[in-house]
Amino acid sequence: MDIESETAVPPALATVTGLPSLGLRALTDVPDARVRWVAVSELEDPTPFLEGGELVLTTGMRLTPGNAAAYVARLVARGVVGLGFGVGLTHGTVPEALLEAARAQGLPLLEVPRATPFIAVGKAVSRMLAAEQYEDVTRAFQAQRELTRAASKGPGPLVSRLARELGGWALLLSSSGEVRHAEPAPARDRAAALLPELERLRKAPSSAAFSGPDDHVTVQSIGVSGRPAGFLAVGTPDPLPHPAHTIVGAAVALLTLQSETPRTDRDLRATLAALLLGLPHGPALPPAPLRVLACAGGTAVLDALHADPAGARCLAVPLADSCAVITPGPLADHVAALAADHGPVGVSPPAERAEPGGLRTALGQAERALAAARRGRGVVRYEDLPGQGVLGLLDPGLARAFADTLLAPLQAEGLVPSLRAYITANGQGEAAARALGIHRHTLRTRMRRAAELLGRDLDDPAVRAELWIALTVVRDDAAD
Repeated sequence: MDIESETAVPPALATVTGLPSLGLRALTDVPDARVRWVAVSELEDPTPFLEGGELVLTTGMRLTPGNAAAYVARLVARGVVGLGFGVGLTHGTVPEALLEAARAQGLPLLEVPRATPFIAVGKAVSRMLAAEQYEDVTRAFQAQRELTRAASKGPGPLVSRLARELGGWALLLSSSGEVRHAEPAPARDRAAALLPELERLRKAPSSAAFSGPDDHVTVQSIGVSGRPAGFLAVGTPDPLPHPAHTIVGAAVALLTLQSETPRTDRDLRATLAALLLGLPHGPALPPAPLRVLACAGGTAVLDALHADPAGARCLAVPLADSCAVITPGPLADHVAALAADHGPVGVSPPAERAEPGGLRTALGQAERALAAARRGRGVVRYEDLPGQGVLGLLDPGLARAFADTLLAPLQAEGLVPSLRAYITANGQGEAAARALGIHRHTLRTRMRRAAELLGRDLDDPAVRAELWIALTVVRDDAAD
């Protein structure tokens, strides 16, 4: 994955215009310009308060046939990507003078119906921006997971993986500046130019960044205290975006972990468990399927596991007011009973380690079960929580008729599997696309089409709830 080429981008104006829930109507050509924000203004000249890249919304309170052309010219000069004109208040329709000026000067013009509040447009764009940022974080998470897998094979594979993730070069240097690993191999020739920076970092371990004639270089010291145990240097054609800085930080943390000798086997196992709960594809997992236990007993549970033979097959880590235990499924009852001697316990459903995010999801389920267990005492399984069998309250015939009617528009175009993945991922496009094995942009196109066919906003929680019920009914019937 090339982080430089996959940084998050704002939504296209055409995408915003096509949202069925907004009912916007394009009165001019709508290009693929990117909407960085939505600004509402009734000023005759709002440009002093704009940065460029905005979709400006107005009801035209100060607009006249005489000033329309100048108003449009100011927006175009400022770099506004589009103008949304709200009808039904100041003006019953979009003024002809404004439409002519927008067409003449190339400013995309949208009609905003009276029924659509401006805040709805702003919220829609904000959600799309947040989704892009989430996908940025998800890509960084995936890269960190790959680094963790590479780290299990040694520092060399880790450095090689880091260079590929960043689309540049990487060097692992000893505390004296000797090259230990270089990716690609010719990158070792850059080590000599880094010596002045290494000398400074030896005195004050931290990081340094500078630009050379061909690339941008970041150097970080490795180690937790005192004299650095080594240095990591990376170079990329362009400055590192924020997600890439996160990835480099993860690499430094993994290299630091490798350079430090754990104080005890228990410390090592706690560290590994913490990594696994955040990065589920790490090394040395117990055999799948697994369960995750959230235990209120905290360190007392850790001590009990340490003294019990089953503890050798589990991974445990202390949390803020509890502890989490990853255990092979067949041992879950035994470990839960052991932990219950020291406080309430919540148990997740089985989690397959090959499932993306499986252990993190299982931890959340275990913690919800623990919250229920705290109201009494003992062990509570997530499957036994109220509400897990809500579909059992529905009449099967009526439920199937509801599902068939709702999903019928999608069946002909084969969009049901994509919608199922999207709803299962709680609307997170990156995770859904990964589960389907397709590109996230392909999934977005399919979901826009699904929204059009359904005539519904897939970001609406009520709509998602209905779709989840319908998809579950169809799936359960197929399983029968």
